[in-house]
Amino acid sequence: MSEKTVKRALRLGLPKGSLQESTFALMAKAGWKVSMSSRSYVPRTDDAELELRLIRAQEISRYVEHGFLDAGLTGADWIAENDSDVFVVSEIAYSKQTSNPARWVLAVPNDSPVHSVKDLQGKRIATELVEMTRRWLKNNGVTADVEFSWGATEVKAPELVDAIVELTETGSSLKANNLRIVETIVTSYPQLIANRKSWADKWKRKKIETVALLLRGALAAEEKVGLKMNVPRARLASLLQDLPALRNPTISALSREDWVAVETIIDEKIVREIIPQLKDAGAEGIIEYPLNKVIY
Repeated sequence: MSEKTVKRALRLGLPKGSLQESTFALMAKAGWKVSMSSRSYVPRTDDAELELRLIRAQEISRYVEHGFLDAGLTGADWIAENDSDVFVVSEIAYSKQTSNPARWVLAVPNDSPVHSVKDLQGKRIATELVEMTRRWLKNNGVTADVEFSWGATEVKAPELVDAIVELTETGSSLKANNLRIVETIVTSYPQLIANRKSWADKWKRKKIETVALLLRGALAAEEKVGLKMNVPRARLASLLQDLPALRNPTISALSREDWVAVETIIDEKIVREIIPQLKDAGAEGIIEYPLNKVIY
């Protein structure tokens, strides 16, 4: 069988759980439609060159390291926790609810006497991030008992443990359980990682690089919008000078020689301020449109 007729596919691991829906949404924006049934761990996609697997983020780096997956999306925290020997292709800075990184924090009950890492000497701590927590304590010269938590970590303090190390974005769940944050141990964004042998394979590396490029492009587009407008040619220079947000716009001629079309990409957060200014500067036919990808 010739090389051209051999079907090639990249096995990509996606995180199951809290990041699942935001990952599927990001993949869709990047150009891959992902779907799955409620009883399956094998998502379907419209790309015959991608084989997707839905796996807990905690496990993905180990499966990538050992070659069961060619690549995967998982947090930098879990790569470090597992001490996985993988190639980090790119940071893909998205999260479950916000654009902020996830944080592993030390939290204690509101009335706890613990106010710093030094107060943990001899205490008991529950967490899923056992190894990193132990290393953090060691680096601070503290000896404490760190036990693995299988879930519902917030409810274990103070009856079962003195403190917890838990993952949070907003801290709202901790507050709801009458816990306060003492310190942040580590912050983490998802990383696109690759098995080292897969990365050395020319075809797989190209496919992984394509995935990284389009995911980064989809992320870059999330806070941007496109603007189109028509502007009198005589007022173009002053409009661009007065509105520095319109840097490097595309300017095209219209059928009327005394008018031009201007198209640009700007931060969405300034749209409500800049559109009235554009109108005052003489722009007409202003159109705002969403973006799927911005590739730099």
